[in-house]
Amino acid sequence: MGDLGRVSRRLSRRTVLRGIGYGIGTTGALAALTGCGVPAAYVEPEDRAGTDTSDRDKSLQFANWPLYIDTDDEDESRRPTLEEFQKRTGISVRYTEEINDNDEFFGKISPALMNHQETGRDLVVMSDWMASRFVRLGWVQEMDRAKQPNVAKHLDPQLLSPAFDEGRLHTVPWQSGITGIAYNRKKLGREIKHVADLWRPELKGRVTLFSGLDESFALLMQGQGVDVTRWTADDFHRMCDRVGKLVAGKHIRRFTGNDYVKDLSSGDVLACQAYSGDVVQLQADNPDIEFVVPQEGAELWAESLMIPNRAKHKRNAEKLIDHYYDPEIAAELATWVNYVCPVPAARDIIASSKDEETAALAEDPLIFPDDEMRKRLAIARDITAEERLEFAKTWNGIVGL
Repeated sequence: MGDLGRVSRRLSRRTVLRGIGYGIGTTGALAALTGCGVPAAYVEPEDRAGTDTSDRDKSLQFANWPLYIDTDDEDESRRPTLEEFQKRTGISVRYTEEINDNDEFFGKISPALMNHQETGRDLVVMSDWMASRFVRLGWVQEMDRAKQPNVAKHLDPQLLSPAFDEGRLHTVPWQSGITGIAYNRKKLGREIKHVADLWRPELKGRVTLFSGLDESFALLMQGQGVDVTRWTADDFHRMCDRVGKLVAGKHIRRFTGNDYVKDLSSGDVLACQAYSGDVVQLQADNPDIEFVVPQEGAELWAESLMIPNRAKHKRNAEKLIDHYYDPEIAAELATWVNYVCPVPAARDIIASSKDEETAALAEDPLIFPDDEMRKRLAIARDITAEERLEFAKTWNGIVGL
Protein backbone atom coordinates (compact mmCIF):
# COMPACT_ATOMS: atom_id res chain seq x y z
CA MET A 1 0.00 0.00 0.00
CA GLY A 2 3.04 2.25 -0.10
CA ASP A 3 4.26 4.39 2.76
CA LEU A 4 1.89 4.85 5.66
CA GLY A 5 -0.06 8.07 5.87
CA ARG A 6 0.57 10.66 8.52
CA VAL A 7 -0.81 10.09 11.99
CA SER A 8 -4.43 11.11 12.35
CA ARG A 9 -5.10 13.75 14.98
CA ARG A 10 -8.86 13.42 14.81
CA LEU A 11 -10.71 12.92 18.03
CA SER A 12 -10.87 9.35 19.21
CA ARG A 13 -14.22 7.77 18.49
CA ARG A 14 -14.67 7.22 22.23
CA THR A 15 -14.47 10.95 22.94
CA VAL A 16 -17.47 11.78 20.79
CA LEU A 17 -19.78 9.04 22.00
CA ARG A 18 -22.06 9.22 24.95
CA GLY A 19 -21.10 7.24 28.05
CA ILE A 20 -21.42 3.51 27.86
CA GLY A 21 -22.62 2.93 31.38
CA TYR A 22 -26.21 1.82 31.69
CA GLY A 23 -29.04 2.06 34.17
CA ILE A 24 -30.80 -0.46 36.32
CA GLY A 25 -33.66 -0.97 33.87
CA THR A 26 -31.44 -1.87 30.93
CA THR A 27 -29.14 -3.99 33.04
CA GLY A 28 -32.05 -5.87 34.57
CA ALA A 29 -33.54 -6.61 31.17
CA LEU A 30 -30.24 -7.86 29.81
CA ALA A 31 -29.54 -9.95 32.87
CA ALA A 32 -32.93 -11.61 32.56
CA LEU A 33 -32.42 -12.28 28.89
CA THR A 34 -28.92 -13.71 29.24
CA GLY A 35 -29.69 -15.74 32.35
CA CYS A 36 -31.49 -19.02 32.76
CA GLY A 37 -34.88 -17.34 32.88
CA VAL A 38 -35.19 -17.26 29.08
CA PRO A 39 -33.71 -20.52 27.82
CA ALA A 40 -35.32 -20.01 24.41
CA ALA A 41 -32.89 -17.13 23.80
CA TYR A 42 -30.02 -19.60 23.43
CA VAL A 43 -29.38 -20.85 19.90
CA GLU A 44 -27.93 -24.31 19.43
CA PRO A 45 -24.82 -24.62 17.20
CA GLU A 46 -26.68 -26.45 14.47
CA ASP A 47 -29.20 -23.59 14.16
CA ARG A 48 -26.75 -20.70 13.72
CA ALA A 49 -25.75 -20.85 10.07
CA GLY A 50 -27.75 -19.26 7.29
CA THR A 51 -27.53 -19.82 3.55
CA ASP A 52 -24.14 -18.37 2.62
CA THR A 53 -24.42 -16.57 -0.71
CA SER A 54 -20.80 -15.39 -0.76
CA ASP A 55 -19.86 -17.29 -3.91
CA ARG A 56 -22.46 -15.58 -6.06
CA ASP A 57 -22.89 -12.31 -4.16
CA LYS A 58 -19.57 -10.50 -3.76
CA SER A 59 -20.65 -8.16 -0.98
CA LEU A 60 -21.00 -7.88 2.80
CA GLN A 61 -22.53 -5.61 5.47
CA PHE A 62 -20.10 -4.37 8.15
CA ALA A 63 -21.36 -2.45 11.22
CA ASN A 64 -18.76 -0.61 13.29
CA TRP A 65 -18.33 2.30 15.72
CA PRO A 66 -17.77 5.89 14.48
CA LEU A 67 -14.21 7.07 13.87
CA TYR A 68 -12.82 3.56 14.08
CA ILE A 69 -11.26 3.11 10.65
CA ASP A 70 -8.76 4.92 8.46
CA THR A 71 -10.00 7.59 6.05
CA ASP A 72 -8.37 9.42 3.17
CA ASP A 73 -6.71 12.76 4.01
CA GLU A 74 -8.40 14.49 1.11
CA ASP A 75 -11.77 12.72 1.16
CA GLU A 76 -13.06 11.36 4.48
CA SER A 77 -15.74 9.33 2.73
CA ARG A 78 -12.99 7.08 1.37
CA ARG A 79 -11.53 4.30 3.52
CA PRO A 80 -8.24 3.13 2.00
CA THR A 81 -7.98 -0.23 3.77
CA LEU A 82 -11.52 -1.18 2.72
CA GLU A 83 -10.80 -0.06 -0.83
CA GLU A 84 -7.71 -2.25 -0.82
CA PHE A 85 -9.84 -5.22 0.26
CA GLN A 86 -12.26 -4.62 -2.59
CA LYS A 87 -9.36 -4.34 -5.03
CA ARG A 88 -7.84 -7.61 -3.81
CA THR A 89 -11.03 -9.67 -3.64
CA GLY A 90 -13.71 -8.00 -5.76
CA ILE A 91 -15.98 -7.97 -2.70
CA SER A 92 -17.81 -4.70 -2.03
CA VAL A 93 -18.38 -3.61 1.57
CA ARG A 94 -21.33 -1.62 2.86
CA TYR A 95 -19.74 -0.02 5.91
CA THR A 96 -22.00 1.64 8.47
CA GLU A 97 -21.01 3.57 11.60
CA GLU A 98 -24.13 2.57 13.50
CA ILE A 99 -22.77 1.28 16.82
CA ASN A 100 -22.72 4.04 19.43
CA ASP A 101 -23.34 1.99 22.55
CA ASN A 102 -22.97 -1.72 23.33
CA ASP A 103 -26.34 -2.09 25.07
CA GLU A 104 -28.19 -0.01 22.52
CA PHE A 105 -26.91 -2.11 19.63
CA PHE A 106 -27.58 -5.32 21.57
CA GLY A 107 -31.19 -4.22 21.91
CA LYS A 108 -31.34 -3.32 18.23
CA ILE A 109 -30.37 -6.73 16.87
CA SER A 110 -31.36 -9.09 19.70
CA PRO A 111 -34.99 -9.60 18.56
CA ALA A 112 -33.79 -11.05 15.27
CA LEU A 113 -31.12 -13.22 16.84
CA MET A 114 -33.29 -14.68 19.57
CA ASN A 115 -35.92 -15.52 16.93
CA HIS A 116 -33.39 -17.26 14.67
CA GLN A 117 -33.53 -14.52 12.02
CA GLU A 118 -30.74 -12.76 10.17
CA THR A 119 -29.82 -9.24 11.30
CA GLY A 120 -28.94 -7.68 7.94
CA ARG A 121 -25.30 -7.52 9.05
CA ASP A 122 -22.47 -9.92 8.27
CA LEU A 123 -19.91 -8.43 10.62
CA VAL A 124 -20.22 -6.40 13.83
CA VAL A 125 -17.76 -5.01 16.40
CA MET A 126 -18.58 -5.24 20.11
CA SER A 127 -16.63 -4.66 23.30
CA ASP A 128 -15.49 -8.02 24.63
CA TRP A 129 -17.67 -7.86 27.74
CA MET A 130 -20.66 -7.57 25.42
CA ALA A 131 -19.23 -10.05 22.93
CA SER A 132 -19.20 -12.56 25.78
CA ARG A 133 -23.01 -12.31 25.95
CA PHE A 134 -23.34 -13.05 22.26
CA VAL A 135 -21.05 -16.06 22.62
CA ARG A 136 -22.90 -17.38 25.69
CA LEU A 137 -26.23 -17.01 23.91
CA GLY A 138 -24.99 -18.79 20.81
CA TRP A 139 -25.73 -15.75 18.66
CA VAL A 140 -22.49 -15.71 16.65
CA GLN A 141 -20.97 -18.26 14.34
CA GLU A 142 -17.71 -20.11 14.71
CA MET A 143 -15.18 -18.96 12.14
CA ASP A 144 -13.21 -21.23 9.84
CA ARG A 145 -9.71 -20.38 11.00
CA ALA A 146 -8.21 -22.61 8.31
CA LYS A 147 -9.40 -19.98 5.84
CA GLN A 148 -7.92 -17.14 7.92
CA PRO A 149 -4.16 -17.70 7.77
CA ASN A 150 -3.30 -14.14 8.77
CA VAL A 151 -5.41 -14.37 11.94
CA ALA A 152 -3.88 -17.74 12.79
CA LYS A 153 -0.35 -16.39 12.33
CA HIS A 154 -0.52 -12.80 13.57
CA LEU A 155 -3.11 -12.48 16.37
CA ASP A 156 -1.47 -11.14 19.53
CA PRO A 157 -0.91 -14.18 21.80
CA GLN A 158 -2.02 -12.16 24.85
CA LEU A 159 -5.44 -11.74 23.24
CA LEU A 160 -5.67 -15.27 21.89
CA SER A 161 -7.86 -17.03 24.42
CA PRO A 162 -10.12 -14.97 26.71
CA ALA A 163 -12.23 -16.90 29.20
CA PHE A 164 -15.46 -16.18 27.33
CA ASP A 165 -14.17 -17.49 23.99
CA GLU A 166 -11.43 -20.07 24.36
CA GLY A 167 -9.21 -20.02 21.32
CA ARG A 168 -11.06 -17.03 19.84
CA LEU A 169 -13.24 -19.30 17.73
CA HIS A 170 -16.18 -16.85 17.59
CA THR A 171 -14.46 -13.46 17.95
CA VAL A 172 -11.39 -11.70 16.56
CA PRO A 173 -10.10 -8.42 18.04
CA TRP A 174 -10.59 -5.39 15.82
CA GLN A 175 -8.56 -3.18 18.13
CA SER A 176 -7.40 -3.50 21.70
CA GLY A 177 -6.71 -1.10 24.54
CA ILE A 178 -5.81 -0.60 28.16
CA THR A 179 -7.90 0.84 30.98
CA GLY A 180 -5.42 2.62 33.24
CA ILE A 181 -4.87 6.04 34.81
CA ALA A 182 -4.34 9.34 33.04
CA TYR A 183 -3.07 12.40 34.90
CA ASN A 184 -1.58 15.83 34.40
CA ARG A 185 1.91 15.46 35.79
CA LYS A 186 2.79 19.15 35.61
CA LYS A 187 -0.28 20.27 37.55
CA LEU A 188 -0.13 17.38 39.99
CA GLY A 189 3.58 17.84 40.58
CA ARG A 190 4.47 14.20 41.01
CA GLU A 191 4.13 10.74 39.48
CA ILE A 192 1.27 8.34 39.89
CA LYS A 193 2.38 4.71 40.11
CA HIS A 194 -0.42 2.98 41.99
CA VAL A 195 -4.22 3.00 41.97
CA ALA A 196 -4.05 3.98 45.63
CA ASP A 197 -2.31 7.21 44.60
CA LEU A 198 -5.71 8.40 43.36
CA TRP A 199 -6.95 8.41 46.93
CA ARG A 200 -4.27 10.74 48.33
CA PRO A 201 -5.73 13.76 50.20
CA GLU A 202 -4.43 16.35 47.74
CA LEU A 203 -6.55 14.78 44.99
CA LYS A 204 -9.85 15.11 46.84
CA GLY A 205 -12.49 16.31 44.40
CA ARG A 206 -10.08 16.12 41.45
CA VAL A 207 -10.53 12.44 40.49
CA THR A 208 -13.05 10.76 38.16
CA LEU A 209 -13.91 7.11 37.59
CA PHE A 210 -15.87 5.43 34.83
CA SER A 211 -19.59 5.08 35.49
CA GLY A 212 -19.98 1.86 33.52
CA LEU A 213 -19.56 -1.25 35.66
CA ASP A 214 -17.84 -3.25 32.93
CA GLU A 215 -15.44 -0.40 32.18
CA SER A 216 -14.47 0.37 35.76
CA PHE A 217 -14.36 -2.69 38.00
CA ALA A 218 -11.18 -4.46 36.84
CA LEU A 219 -8.70 -1.63 37.43
CA LEU A 220 -10.22 -0.86 40.84
CA MET A 221 -9.93 -4.51 41.87
CA GLN A 222 -6.36 -4.66 40.60
CA GLY A 223 -5.58 -1.72 42.84
CA GLN A 224 -6.58 -3.95 45.76
CA GLY A 225 -4.26 -6.76 44.65
CA VAL A 226 -6.94 -8.92 43.03
CA ASP A 227 -6.14 -11.32 40.18
CA VAL A 228 -8.88 -10.15 37.82
CA THR A 229 -8.65 -13.25 35.65
CA ARG A 230 -10.42 -15.08 38.51
CA TRP A 231 -11.99 -12.50 40.79
CA THR A 232 -14.76 -13.45 43.21
CA ALA A 233 -17.94 -11.89 44.55
CA ASP A 234 -16.08 -11.05 47.77
CA ASP A 235 -13.48 -9.15 45.71
CA PHE A 236 -16.26 -7.21 44.02
CA HIS A 237 -17.96 -6.20 47.25
CA ARG A 238 -14.67 -5.15 48.87
CA MET A 239 -14.01 -2.91 45.88
CA CYS A 240 -17.50 -1.41 46.10
CA ASP A 241 -17.12 -0.76 49.83
CA ARG A 242 -13.93 1.18 49.14
CA VAL A 243 -15.43 3.24 46.34
CA GLY A 244 -18.58 3.88 48.35
CA LYS A 245 -16.54 5.40 51.19
CA LEU A 246 -14.66 7.60 48.72
CA VAL A 247 -17.95 8.83 47.29
CA ALA A 248 -19.31 9.56 50.76
CA GLY A 249 -16.16 11.52 51.55
CA LYS A 250 -16.55 13.53 48.32
CA HIS A 251 -13.13 12.39 47.15
CA ILE A 252 -14.42 11.37 43.70
CA ARG A 253 -15.50 14.38 41.68
CA ARG A 254 -17.91 12.43 39.50
CA PHE A 255 -18.39 9.28 37.44
CA THR A 256 -18.01 9.74 33.71
CA GLY A 257 -18.58 8.23 30.34
CA ASN A 258 -16.21 9.25 27.59
CA ASP A 259 -16.42 12.92 28.59
CA TYR A 260 -13.59 12.48 31.09
CA VAL A 261 -11.20 13.82 28.47
CA LYS A 262 -12.76 17.29 28.75
CA ASP A 263 -12.26 17.41 32.52
CA LEU A 264 -8.66 16.24 32.19
CA SER A 265 -7.86 18.67 29.37
CA SER A 266 -9.39 21.64 31.21
CA GLY A 267 -7.56 20.88 34.45
CA ASP A 268 -10.76 20.44 36.48
CA VAL A 269 -9.57 16.88 37.06
CA LEU A 270 -5.96 15.98 37.78
CA ALA A 271 -6.23 12.19 37.53
CA CYS A 272 -8.81 9.72 36.23
CA GLN A 273 -9.58 6.31 34.85
CA ALA A 274 -8.79 6.50 31.14
CA TYR A 275 -8.43 4.54 27.93
CA SER A 276 -4.98 4.28 26.39
CA GLY A 277 -6.13 5.23 22.89
CA ASP A 278 -7.60 8.51 24.09
CA VAL A 279 -4.41 9.48 25.86
CA VAL A 280 -2.24 8.86 22.79
CA GLN A 281 -4.26 11.55 21.04
CA LEU A 282 -4.52 13.89 24.04
CA GLN A 283 -0.75 13.90 24.37
CA ALA A 284 -0.43 15.34 20.88
CA ASP A 285 -1.99 18.55 22.20
CA ASN A 286 -0.77 18.41 25.80
CA PRO A 287 2.48 16.55 26.53
CA ASP A 288 1.93 17.04 30.29
CA ILE A 289 -0.81 14.38 30.22
CA GLU A 290 0.54 10.93 30.98
CA PHE A 291 -0.94 7.46 31.00
CA VAL A 292 0.16 4.88 33.53
CA VAL A 293 -0.29 1.17 33.89
CA PRO A 294 -0.23 0.91 37.70
CA GLN A 295 2.29 -1.35 39.39
CA GLU A 296 -0.60 -3.59 40.48
CA GLY A 297 -1.69 -3.97 36.86
CA ALA A 298 -4.28 -2.70 34.41
CA GLU A 299 -6.99 -4.22 32.26
CA LEU A 300 -6.25 -5.27 28.69
CA TRP A 301 -9.43 -5.39 26.62
CA ALA A 302 -10.50 -5.68 23.02
CA GLU A 303 -13.40 -4.77 20.79
CA SER A 304 -13.98 -7.72 18.57
CA LEU A 305 -15.33 -8.70 15.20
CA MET A 306 -18.14 -11.25 15.17
CA ILE A 307 -20.26 -12.87 12.46
CA PRO A 308 -23.91 -12.94 13.65
CA ASN A 309 -26.08 -15.98 13.16
CA ARG A 310 -27.78 -16.34 9.78
CA ALA A 311 -25.35 -13.92 8.12
CA LYS A 312 -25.72 -14.18 4.36
CA HIS A 313 -22.05 -13.55 3.55
CA LYS A 314 -20.09 -15.48 6.19
CA ARG A 315 -17.23 -16.46 3.90
CA ASN A 316 -16.84 -12.89 2.65
CA ALA A 317 -16.79 -11.67 6.24
CA GLU A 318 -14.08 -14.17 7.15
CA LYS A 319 -12.00 -12.86 4.26
CA LEU A 320 -12.39 -9.27 5.45
CA ILE A 321 -11.31 -10.20 8.96
CA ASP A 322 -8.23 -11.93 7.59
CA HIS A 323 -7.49 -8.89 5.43
CA TYR A 324 -7.13 -6.75 8.54
CA TYR A 325 -4.64 -9.24 9.99
CA ASP A 326 -2.27 -8.68 7.08
CA PRO A 327 0.46 -6.76 8.96
CA GLU A 328 0.58 -3.99 6.33
CA ILE A 329 -3.17 -3.41 6.57
CA ALA A 330 -3.05 -3.61 10.37
CA ALA A 331 -0.28 -1.01 10.37
CA GLU A 332 -2.29 1.35 8.21
CA LEU A 333 -5.27 1.06 10.55
CA ALA A 334 -3.15 1.44 13.70
CA THR A 335 -1.70 4.76 12.56
CA TRP A 336 -5.23 6.15 12.40
CA VAL A 337 -7.00 4.79 15.46
CA ASN A 338 -4.03 4.79 17.89
CA TYR A 339 -5.28 1.92 20.04
CA VAL A 340 -3.30 -1.19 20.98
CA CYS A 341 -2.71 -3.00 17.71
CA PRO A 342 -3.76 -6.68 17.91
CA VAL A 343 -1.18 -7.51 15.20
CA PRO A 344 2.30 -7.16 16.74
CA ALA A 345 3.91 -7.79 13.35
CA ALA A 346 2.59 -4.37 12.23
CA ARG A 347 5.15 -2.69 14.48
CA ASP A 348 8.12 -3.20 12.15
CA ILE A 349 6.13 -1.89 9.20
CA ILE A 350 5.22 1.29 11.07
CA ALA A 351 8.83 1.70 12.23
CA SER A 352 9.98 1.67 8.60
CA SER A 353 7.69 4.55 7.59
CA LYS A 354 9.41 7.51 5.95
CA ASP A 355 7.20 9.83 7.97
CA GLU A 356 8.96 10.44 11.30
CA GLU A 357 5.75 11.07 13.23
CA THR A 358 4.29 7.81 11.99
CA ALA A 359 7.48 5.84 12.60
CA ALA A 360 7.53 7.08 16.21
CA LEU A 361 4.27 5.21 16.88
CA ALA A 362 6.21 1.94 16.70
CA GLU A 363 7.90 2.92 19.97
CA ASP A 364 4.71 3.95 21.73
CA PRO A 365 3.89 1.29 24.37
CA LEU A 366 0.24 2.35 24.27
CA ILE A 367 0.06 1.03 20.70
CA PHE A 368 2.65 -1.73 20.95
CA PRO A 369 3.10 -2.59 24.66
CA ASP A 370 6.62 -3.62 25.58
CA ASP A 371 7.42 -6.77 27.52
CA GLU A 372 7.64 -4.97 30.85
CA MET A 373 4.20 -3.42 30.42
CA ARG A 374 2.66 -6.66 29.19
CA LYS A 375 3.58 -8.36 32.47
CA ARG A 376 1.18 -5.98 34.22
CA LEU A 377 -1.74 -6.39 31.82
CA ALA A 378 -4.56 -8.86 32.35
CA ILE A 379 -7.84 -9.71 30.65
CA ALA A 380 -10.51 -9.70 33.35
CA ARG A 381 -13.04 -12.47 33.52
CA ASP A 382 -16.40 -11.06 32.54
CA ILE A 383 -19.42 -10.69 34.80
CA THR A 384 -21.67 -13.70 34.42
CA ALA A 385 -25.38 -13.52 33.70
CA GLU A 386 -26.09 -14.82 37.19
CA GLU A 387 -23.97 -12.07 38.80
CA ARG A 388 -24.97 -9.14 36.67
CA LEU A 389 -28.26 -8.00 38.16
CA GLU A 390 -27.00 -7.97 41.77
CA PHE A 391 -23.64 -6.43 40.93
CA ALA A 392 -25.08 -3.76 38.65
CA LYS A 393 -27.62 -2.75 41.29
CA THR A 394 -24.84 -2.37 43.86
CA TRP A 395 -22.56 -0.43 41.53
CA ASN A 396 -25.26 1.82 40.12
CA GLY A 397 -26.32 2.67 43.67
CA ILE A 398 -22.82 3.96 44.34
CA VAL A 399 -22.56 5.80 41.04
CA GLY A 400 -26.02 7.31 41.34
CA LEU A 401 -27.53 5.86 38.18
